[in-house]
Amino acid sequence: MADDDSRPDEGHNPEDEFRDMLRDILSGKSSIDPSQLAGAAGLPSDPASISALMNQLQGALRGGGDGSINWDAALNQGQERAAQSQLDVTSAERAALDQAFHIASLWLDEVISVAELTTPPRLMTRKEWVSATMPLWTQLAEPVATSISDSLTRVLTDQAPEELKGMMAGAGQVMRSIGGTLFAMQLGQVVGQLSSEVVSGGDVGIPLLSDQQAALLPQNVAAFGEGLDVPADQVQIYLAVREIAHARLFRHSRWLRLHLISSITDFARGIHIDSSRLEQLADGFDPANPEELRAAMVDGSLIPPKSEAQLAALSRLETMLALIEGWVDVVTLEATSRLPRADAIAETVKRRRASGGPAESAFATLVGLELRPRRLREAAALWQAVTDAVGNEKRDELWAHPDLLPSSADLDDPQALVARLTSSAAGVEPVLDEVDQALEDLLRDDDTERPHEA
Repeated sequence: MADDDSRPDEGHNPEDEFRDMLRDILSGKSSIDPSQLAGAAGLPSDPASISALMNQLQGALRGGGDGSINWDAALNQGQERAAQSQLDVTSAERAALDQAFHIASLWLDEVISVAELTTPPRLMTRKEWVSATMPLWTQLAEPVATSISDSLTRVLTDQAPEELKGMMAGAGQVMRSIGGTLFAMQLGQVVGQLSSEVVSGGDVGIPLLSDQQAALLPQNVAAFGEGLDVPADQVQIYLAVREIAHARLFRHSRWLRLHLISSITDFARGIHIDSSRLEQLADGFDPANPEELRAAMVDGSLIPPKSEAQLAALSRLETMLALIEGWVDVVTLEATSRLPRADAIAETVKRRRASGGPAESAFATLVGLELRPRRLREAAALWQAVTDAVGNEKRDELWAHPDLLPSSADLDDPQALVARLTSSAAGVEPVLDEVDQALEDLLRDDDTERPHEA
């Protein structure tokens, strides 16, 4: 009898015990309402959303809880959110936008000297946009998701009652998987909402699509033009010019996409989670009311103020994004000079970009990264000054290498850059600083002495 009583203890596994407890929650055997878990994940409380959440979390449990983040949850959530309000592309829209892309390419050929695209532009539904862009969204979000998941696991383990510490310590990987899945589903909701706000592949400034790919979302293009009192074909051509200019820039400067994405991910890896804030949440955490935890994950309060190194990295990143967007603005202005209402469309683009959309703001708080550069106006003014001084071809040559691009100091003083470029174009040797001049004098003296030594 004693042997029988001891057998359950011999097979006792804290990780299995924790997993069984989670299964009770997900199967409805716990006092926690599944709709409350859906609220914690930032999902609607309708039956379909609750079912999707349960399936994703149960999948994380069945996978053994290896600590990895289930990014399929983000894709599924994003696709479902996008499909809720999606309209298919009509044959009339396809014909009109194909024509707009053709005209845009011809007009851009006249004002830029960057390479043409070798991949035809695409027309995307909202769901297709989510599918095409999600790989980059998850790449940008992964450092923060991992940090939140690890910190949450550590804090909950430290804060657990003494009788549960053994269970929590053995279930760390499972908790990471669950936390990562919740974060991924929140990201999916944000990207799904963003699919209803963007009009093109390059609308948010960063290269979300693969190399050489330009794309428009016909449903959102039509919504953009509503209330503008501008003919639809002019709106389509203007937005097509912007999108192809953006895609051709990244096609021309092969280094640019990798450089930009690397800068963003390097910045994101420097983000850490405020453990003290998490500890406060854990102290007062009520499983029956997880709204406070969800709000903390999406309002950015878990991400502390940026360090000096992060601020410097962010400044460099913003300068690069501003240079890209400013160049697109300038070449679009020149290429669309034939459109009678181009100014009205351009003004709408500027207002829309300045305010951003709700999903874009949600991504900024979720990941800690603003997508809109603050110095866009200065960048556009710089590119216009360069264009006026040395022409389109010399302007576009600056994209050949990152060392040639204007700096943040050039945004402050565009005329200094113009002076350097015009001096170089005129064949005037640049003025040497003291070190360079001393080195040149030394080399010149050395050359004159060698014949005498011979």
